[in-house]
Amino acid sequence: RCPAASPQALEDQYSPSRWSPRLDRDTIIDAHLAVTAAGGNTGQGAVWAALGATAPCSTASRPAGTERARASAQTSLHVPYGNGDGEKLDIYFPTDSSGTFPVLVYIHGGYWQCLSKDSSGFAAPPLVSQGVAVVAVGYDIAPKGHMDSMVLQVRRSLVFLVEQYPRIRGIYLCGHSAGAHLAAMVLSTDWTEFQVVPDIKGTVLVSGVYDLEPILPTYVNDALNMSREVAQRNSPMRHVTPAGPAACEVLVAVAQHDSPEFRRQSLEYSQ
Repeated sequence: RCPAASPQALEDQYSPSRWSPRLDRDTIIDAHLAVTAAGGNTGQGAVWAALGATAPCSTASRPAGTERARASAQTSLHVPYGNGDGEKLDIYFPTDSSGTFPVLVYIHGGYWQCLSKDSSGFAAPPLVSQGVAVVAVGYDIAPKGHMDSMVLQVRRSLVFLVEQYPRIRGIYLCGHSAGAHLAAMVLSTDWTEFQVVPDIKGTVLVSGVYDLEPILPTYVNDALNMSREVAQRNSPMRHVTPAGPAACEVLVAVAQHDSPEFRRQSLEYSQ
């Protein structure tokens, strides 16, 4: 479906780092990680000072934004929702959690093979102060994790939340990049097999990939090792369910400088 005429052009379309108008493809990855790691409490000078200090797929250390969030909120960290090594949640409770509260479930990106829940705490402080719990979802990234298992893990994490935290009143999903894809797959879930129906009120999908087939011949699939059948089975574009009376609101967002392919995918999925 991609209008790209050559394999290299296709690679470029699905390489977000190649579309920055200000920074080169190597620097922009470090810049993205530095901003995410710092959270919202640093100036541009500190961000630039951090450039080059973080490997693109490093998960060895917790970013400062996550450290601050963990220090400033009531938390339950590394809560297992399954038996797998990556099947853990970080939960940031609102300042007043004596009653019921909504929860934002954040699913990290990284092209299904980088980053972790430990880099996702930056989202918590402004929300917990307003009475919203924040849950950062961990899942087994590639090459250990496979696409089928990642989708199942994220679905099971929501089932766990519903069963273990009855004071939750409404779930809001937010995913970026690969996380947007996984959140969209949650929306296509047949919950009857889980015997639980999460009360999903809204979803924010940022710069996601909703049809996995175009990435099969690209470098992205080197670690994922997806077949065409796996890609089709896990493409949200192919599994959009009809809107029912209780359908949640979905915001599909793209960045100003996302590639034409990312913008096309978001437009087609939203339509």
